[in-house]
Amino acid sequence: MTTLKAVILTLNEAAHITACIESVAWADDVVVLDSFSTDATCELARAAGATVVQHRFENYARQRNIALQEVEADWILFVDADERATPELAAEARDVIATRPECGWWIPRHNVIVGHRMRATGWYPDCQMRLLCRDAAHYDPERAVHELVILQGDAGTLTSHLIHYNYATLRQFWAKQRRYLSYDISVLLASGVPAHAHTPYSQALRHFWWRFVTLQGWRDTVWGFSLSALMAIYELLKYRGVRQVRHRGTEPT
Repeated sequence: MTTLKAVILTLNEAAHITACIESVAWADDVVVLDSFSTDATCELARAAGATVVQHRFENYARQRNIALQEVEADWILFVDADERATPELAAEARDVIATRPECGWWIPRHNVIVGHRMRATGWYPDCQMRLLCRDAAHYDPERAVHELVILQGDAGTLTSHLIHYNYATLRQFWAKQRRYLSYDISVLLASGVPAHAHTPYSQALRHFWWRFVTLQGWRDTVWGFSLSALMAIYELLKYRGVRQVRHRGTEPT
């Protein structure tokens, strides 16, 4: 019989872990790969029936590769602690791993941001490669964040969803984006993109148009406008950081 185990990466996820484990209890086992949480994450995970393994966090790609190496199963379903698997996803996942030849599956996500389930703005369908044939998949070790799955075979896309309880407030949303800023600036620098005086502003306007118009952010009304504006500001900061490094020799701010 084909085995499927759910893996949840955690660091101080006491607020989410029990509900997340309950949503994937249909898997053959639930493994919490914890980065030495200092809250009650591990205790709550064990109480909910999960197997807890701890490994020092290096980056997301490394952590997921550890799971693929260490968790013994034919298939691995990666679920973040702030995500929930739906019953429909459970049924579809079981069906495809038993009957289909693909070795990896994209899963669409419903993102709930500031209490609003996003319909567009780049946060839907927001497909994530999360259902993986263990022997035919690994993560690119060069992609420390925004992980990239490398498959030895074809991929498919499920119709059922994960639900992602993403950000409770806009302040939380913005704080997380800022944590990615230095990394994204380094990617732009490595790619050699131009950074003229007008570039930060033109990129910001272009990004707002892309999210709010091209990706139909208007369908999310005030949430779509606010998030499009915040991501446009983020683009401005990214390209301003590139200019600082190239033209002034300073670290990005």
